[in-house]
Amino acid sequence: MNKTEMVAALARKTEITQSKAAEVVDAIFSTVPGQGLIAGELQSGGEVSIGGFGKFETRERGARMGRNPATGATIQIAAKRAPAFKAAKNLKDSV
Repeated sequence: MNKTEMVAALARKTEITQSKAAEVVDAIFSTVPGQGLIAGELQSGGEVSIGGFGKFETRERGARMGRNPATGATIQIAAKRAPAFKAAKNLKDSV
C-alpha cells in the first residue's frame, strides 16, 4: 500500500473526503521539519508508541569503517542517529 492508497482507504473507512484524509496522513507521516507528528517527535529525541501496533524510536549507530564500492577505498563512516520501528506482539501475531 502506498500513500495514495492509504489516503483512499482512510477516506472510505472514516467517510471523510480524500483531501481531509490526505491532510491527516500528511500530519502523521510528513518528514518536513515541524509538520509530521512522528518525524517531529523522533527529531526531538522522543519516541512514538502506538499500543498494539509498535514503537517508532531512534537508535544510535556508532562510527565504523566502510568501503567505497566504486574504488575499494576504506572510508570512515560517522556515528549517527537513525530511525527504527519495533513491531508490537499483536502486530507480529496478526501477520
